[in-house]
Amino acid sequence: MMAFINWTIDPLIFPPFELLRWYGLCWTIGVLVAYQFMTVAFKRESISLRTLDGLAFYVLIGAILGARLGHILFYDPQYYWQNPLEVLPIVIEPEFEFVGFAGLASHGGVLGSLLALWFVQRKYKLKFIWMLDRLVIAGALLGGFIRLGNLLNSEIIGIPTQVPWAFIFSIVDASPRHPAQLYEALGYFLIATVLYRIWLRPQTNWSGFLFGVGVAAIFSMRFLLEFLKENQVGFEDGLLLNMGQLLSIPLIITGLLFVFLSNRSNMNEPTGHGNF
Repeated sequence: MMAFINWTIDPLIFPPFELLRWYGLCWTIGVLVAYQFMTVAFKRESISLRTLDGLAFYVLIGAILGARLGHILFYDPQYYWQNPLEVLPIVIEPEFEFVGFAGLASHGGVLGSLLALWFVQRKYKLKFIWMLDRLVIAGALLGGFIRLGNLLNSEIIGIPTQVPWAFIFSIVDASPRHPAQLYEALGYFLIATVLYRIWLRPQTNWSGFLFGVGVAAIFSMRFLLEFLKENQVGFEDGLLLNMGQLLSIPLIITGLLFVFLSNRSNMNEPTGHGNF
């Protein structure tokens, strides 16, 4: 009989305190690590860190709102139409309680971030493509920590398997399963490391190349790993490809187009230091 990994981690750091969750801690660490990379990037390219604070604020808000709305629209619009108050991270009855956002879609987060960047480029006079080439690295880092949070939450679980490294998510069932969250987290960290090493090459203007490679790699990996995951909502059971895969296809194509169209022009250079 194989000895699988029995995953018994409680999603709460200090039960029964609902506000202190491993998922939230992973999000916080991911944001700090991503911010630290962007700090290095801004210092290396002599751009005001005050601009980074504004960029980080708007992109983070855009990512969270986009991810929440993406989950609602892509995965369960009918339910939230019938239960509109559950869009919010609180419940009122039987008593007021902060429950967090039970459902965030990474594809929506990407779209929300892009909309936020459109605002940032107008406010702080930074080139849109220049920001994309740096933020894709920060985004991959954040994505890795978010998937570790999913692992600690025993959610987005893999399909049953007999591989020796299978996890038994005891709060779900007794079946050994692929730790798909861990696969994805490690994949994001690997992609971020490769992109970072490319970015470090001296005197190189990427003009969308880094963004294209990063997006194509991230969502190609996401597309493939979906075959090892349980479907998240019931309607996906009747689809040839699940929702995560269908939403990944246009992003993969977009990434490849950025790679194909990338050049060494000055469109990659920031036009100003963007002060408040």
